[in-house]
Amino acid sequence: MNKPLRRIAIFCGLLVLALLIRDNWLQYVQADTLSSDDKNRRVAIARYATPRGDIIVDGNPITGSTKSNQNNLNNFEYKRTYKNGAMWAPVTGFASQSFGANQLENLDDGILTGNDDRLFFRNTLDMITGKKKQGGNVVTTLNAAAQNAAYKGLLRQGKGAVAAIDPQTGAILALASTPSYDPSTFAGTSDSDAQAWKKLQKKNDRDEPMLNRALRETYPPGSTFKVVTAAAALENGLYTSADQKTSSPLPYTLPNTRTELKNEGNIPCENATMRVALRVSCNTVFGKIGADLGKDKMLAEAEKFGFNEDKLDTPVRAAASNFPKSMDKPQTALSSIGQFETAATPLQMAMVASAVANNGTLMKPYMVSELSTHNLDVIEQTKPQELSKPLSQANAQILQSMMETVVKDGTGKKGQINENGVTVGGKTGTAQHGVANSENPYAWFISYAKLSDGSSPVAVAVVVEDESANRDDITGGGLAAPIAKDVMKAVIDSKK
Repeated sequence: MNKPLRRIAIFCGLLVLALLIRDNWLQYVQADTLSSDDKNRRVAIARYATPRGDIIVDGNPITGSTKSNQNNLNNFEYKRTYKNGAMWAPVTGFASQSFGANQLENLDDGILTGNDDRLFFRNTLDMITGKKKQGGNVVTTLNAAAQNAAYKGLLRQGKGAVAAIDPQTGAILALASTPSYDPSTFAGTSDSDAQAWKKLQKKNDRDEPMLNRALRETYPPGSTFKVVTAAAALENGLYTSADQKTSSPLPYTLPNTRTELKNEGNIPCENATMRVALRVSCNTVFGKIGADLGKDKMLAEAEKFGFNEDKLDTPVRAAASNFPKSMDKPQTALSSIGQFETAATPLQMAMVASAVANNGTLMKPYMVSELSTHNLDVIEQTKPQELSKPLSQANAQILQSMMETVVKDGTGKKGQINENGVTVGGKTGTAQHGVANSENPYAWFISYAKLSDGSSPVAVAVVVEDESANRDDITGGGLAAPIAKDVMKAVIDSKK
């Protein structure tokens, strides 16, 4: 063979070798990646070839599937349906043939479609017996009555969020957000689905109905944060009793400034006890406590309650609540009453109430109790997990007595549950909003209910954004506490 032919033969051989390597790379190394790529049309067709499994609340499905339009050009056989979709959207998220999926619909897509490897044995048995492949179920911790109470209460106010937790386990019992949306309206591929999706986008609806305010929105917590500051005072030994007088002058000037920290009205805050200060919500008392403790001790206590945690998965990831890490003394005082850069999700503030109610132990919040096959065989079960211990049991019980005074004799009276053996502890808050507090404030209420045996089945946080209300009428005790009461009562009644 002459030299030119030999070179051509070698070159062709290298091309064939490269082709074989590339072919094997695609078939064996990248096979799984390509087969699950969302841009692979076969993946989407397979996802909607059978009915999805269901998301379950109290033993009942809150989702379903229906046959797609027979003229569906995308070959999608089934599309998702939702029962009371707007009420449950903050829990389920959406599954759309056109726009993908989010929240539980996305995180547990493998289980719901039946494609998860853990369903292999079940799928094999179904194939042998001639049954079609079926998706598994996602069983939630949600309480339907509590969710209904939360959603209806928010609808009366227009905009806001509720998070409710079982303090003893961390199980999420309610997760509501308004305004909301019905995921069924854009589950398919029609023009009406596309229009429904378009209307819901932030640029077309300033109220952001697709924003999960309970998990993903942070608000200034206002005076509800004083519960954390009281916990810091007790844990660091600044004060050892709810009824010990504090060193709190009136007026109180922020350290290193000439600025007076004001209270709301003429209330008895001079050298008040922490019980009285929490009952009437003294900014001066808790601002000075924060300044006296200093930023490091305040930061440490806030982080024990979950602030600044950027990987809190429920399994839907919650936005990180913020307690500033860099502050001077005046900023520390303001942060300690829920101002300056302090910001929290409703879930975070429910965690604060939950830790106090659970005698100082904070459990990790979760909303999925188990994953199962379509015939209810359990695939995976969530075990309650301790997240931290922000308070000793003794200090938690002191703080409980203070919060119970707020509801019995203070600003949280509308959170009372008048049933034998039920005690409610809480804290109201009215948080500044807008430049120089120019917009209507946010109304907060955090609380827990305690039964006659000392156990606490529910802790709640409610935030209301009522842009239409008279500014003077916006208080946590007036707008948010009645919603929290209804949610707590729903949980208690469901246990009877």
